[in-house]
Amino acid sequence: MKTVLHVVGARPNFMKVAPIYRAIAERGRLQQILVHTGQHYDVKMSDVFFTDLKLPPPDIHLGAGSGSHAEQTAKVMVELEKVCAGERPDLISVVGDVNSTLAASLVAAKALIPLAHVEAGLRSNDRTMPEEINRIVTDRLADFLLTPSTDADENLRREGVDEARIFFVGNVMIDSLLTFRERAQKLPTLAQMGLLPRRYAVCTMHRPSNVDDPETLYDLLGALGEISRIVPVIFPVHPRTRKFLSAADAPRPLAEFPELRLIDPMGYLEFLSLTSQAGLILTDSGGLQEEATALDVPCLTLRKNTERPVTVTLGTNIIVGTDPGRIVAEATKALSGNGKKGRLPDRWDGRTAARIAEIFERALLGSASISEPDRPRLNGA
Repeated sequence: MKTVLHVVGARPNFMKVAPIYRAIAERGRLQQILVHTGQHYDVKMSDVFFTDLKLPPPDIHLGAGSGSHAEQTAKVMVELEKVCAGERPDLISVVGDVNSTLAASLVAAKALIPLAHVEAGLRSNDRTMPEEINRIVTDRLADFLLTPSTDADENLRREGVDEARIFFVGNVMIDSLLTFRERAQKLPTLAQMGLLPRRYAVCTMHRPSNVDDPETLYDLLGALGEISRIVPVIFPVHPRTRKFLSAADAPRPLAEFPELRLIDPMGYLEFLSLTSQAGLILTDSGGLQEEATALDVPCLTLRKNTERPVTVTLGTNIIVGTDPGRIVAEATKALSGNGKKGRLPDRWDGRTAARIAEIFERALLGSASISEPDRPRLNGA
C-alpha cells in the first residue's frame, strides 16, 4: 500500500491531524505513519491530546524538545531525515505553521518526497512572526496546497502558485470541534470551576510580541484584570507565557484581581468545554480565532493582524491589538450581549478531512472517487 507520513509536533497540530488520520483509516486504501517530533513534550501540551482526540500513539517519536527556532528545526530535520530514509513514504503531510511543519517540509523537498500542506495559503503579512516565515516556505515547497478558506486561495494565486496545486478543502480543525463539542460540554468543567455558561471569559496568550516584553505583558494583564471585575477570566497559561510571567514577577500585581484565574494548560476536551460555553474569548492564537467563529462566541484578537481574516470578515472576531483601553471597551460591549455576530465560512462543515483523504487517494492511487458537490479542484478542473 502507498504510505502517508503525518507529522505532528505542537498542540495546534493534533486537532488537525486527528480527523485526517481517521478519515484515511476508515477508507482503508492508504497506509499511515504518525510521527511526533516532540516540539511540545509537556503532557498537557501533547500526550493528553492523543487520548482526547482518539489518535493512536505515534509510530515514531523524534524527541526534538525545546530550543531556539534554529535548534528545534534542525533537530527535527536530522531525525526525520533518518525516518524517511528507512520508511520511504509516498507522501508527507504537514499541518499548520509551527517549526515542525517547516522542518518536515525541508526534509520532504530534499528527499524528493511529495509534500501536502494542510492549512496552506494563510498570511498575516507580518514577517516578524516566525510562523509567517514557516507558512511562506512550506507553501513554496508543497506539491499539494490544501486551503481552509478562499482568501488563502487568493494569497497563493497572488504569489504565483500554479492553480493545479491549490485545493480548497475547508477547515479541518473544525472537524475535530464538531466531532467532540457535545462530549466536551457534558464534562463537569464549569461546575468544578464555579462558572455559569456565558458568564465568564477565556484568554490564551503565547506570542513573543505579547509575552516577551514586560511592558506589553503588564498592559495586557491589566486589561484582563479589569475585565475580571465584570466576569471571571480563565487564563490557561502556556509554558512559554508562564516563564515570562515568572521572570517579570507579574503575580504580585495580579493579587488585586482574584477573578483573573491563571491555571495550567488544559486538555483538548476540557478546554473545548470551557471555550464552547464562554461569553467571550481573548487570544493571540490563530486557531482559537477560528474555533470562536465556529462556536459563535465573540472573540478579541490581541494582535495587530491575523492570518485568518475570514474570522473577521465573516466570523465573530475583532482585531483589538494590545491597547488596554480598547480591549476593555470591546470586552465590556461583548459581555453586555452586544458582541460581534458571525456566520460559518464555506466548507467549515466537518467534512474537510474526507475531502483531504480523497485528494491523497487521487494523488497516490489515481482514484476518481471524489463526488460532487464537495469535489475539490484537481489539476485545475
